[in-house]
Amino acid sequence: MNGFHVTPQSLDRDAAAAARQRIDALTKPVGSLGRIEELAVQLSAIAGRVVDRAYERKAVLIGAGDHGVTADGVSAYPAAVTAQMVAGFLAGHAAINAFARTVGADVYVANFGVRTPCEPHELLIDVVVGEGTGNFGRLEPAMAPADVHRALEAGKDAFENVIARAPYDVVALGDMGIGNTTSAAALIAALTGAGPAAVTGRGTGIDDATLTNKRDVVARALEALRATRHADGTGAPGVMAIASAVGGYEIVGLAGAILAGMTHRIPIVLDGFIVAAAALIAQRLEPRAIDFCIAAHCSQEPGHRIALEALGLEPLFDLRLRLGEGSGAALALPLVEAASRMISEMKTFAEAGVSTKTGHAPS
Repeated sequence: MNGFHVTPQSLDRDAAAAARQRIDALTKPVGSLGRIEELAVQLSAIAGRVVDRAYERKAVLIGAGDHGVTADGVSAYPAAVTAQMVAGFLAGHAAINAFARTVGADVYVANFGVRTPCEPHELLIDVVVGEGTGNFGRLEPAMAPADVHRALEAGKDAFENVIARAPYDVVALGDMGIGNTTSAAALIAALTGAGPAAVTGRGTGIDDATLTNKRDVVARALEALRATRHADGTGAPGVMAIASAVGGYEIVGLAGAILAGMTHRIPIVLDGFIVAAAALIAQRLEPRAIDFCIAAHCSQEPGHRIALEALGLEPLFDLRLRLGEGSGAALALPLVEAASRMISEMKTFAEAGVSTKTGHAPS
């Protein structure tokens, strides 16, 4: 994996089959709990056994980093907001904090590359790779190739820092970084072949003129990638080269966290557009990693659905969210807990002594 090493894991198909058998025997019509049943099967396949307890211990890990492309006028907010929002997360007064308290989740922030130094905090994980990326809008590399490797390692370290603090059952991933929807759009376009207009949205709520400029920035970056490919004659650029050209420290870092989740057989709940870009990087490095992921929602960013289709993931809901921070992923955590409780706390017809629809109690 280009110098970055994790231990690949595969879903346990026997555990999945056993989970499906138990779910079909529970006191309900077969298939009547739809996606919740599918979640319980996936959780069992990840765990390597039929889930036998409630997944109550939940964490949210937010990856944060600054983006040089912000200087090209692609966002409605200045770059200084990244550090200000990180401070808000740590103080507990942002949207993700309100949602996390609602669902009983702990919130951590991993600093992969915030330009302004962050004050030490017990919930802050410092895994700094660099102080903001280069401006790929001016055709300079966003990240040095060595920093792509370092960001993947940093993501792995951040994830392992979180799970060392408590025996979490599930981890949700979110993001913070002014300008990162531009980076994510370029990544998703380069990795899926979609056009700039199809993947580039309004992000922080930009106006039409700024959106046109943002799409132009993404288009120029993609053209530069194609020109590099033609110049060196090696074919399409690989995922590491794409990440180096347009990636963000926090996006690549979150890819490392996804790969670490696979290694530790912990389900990962993906938030929106930015985290989907990270998941695409993880998928290209190790396809099995996506089997351990749950797509929380479908964002209003147009490229999110394109990324989810490329990942082969179906979102649990669509609430027209586009905030980031892990807000959508946090809202999905109760569904994960519900699935675990369904399979571990409901009784089968035989266990409950309830008659089946044939009129006979199972023996």
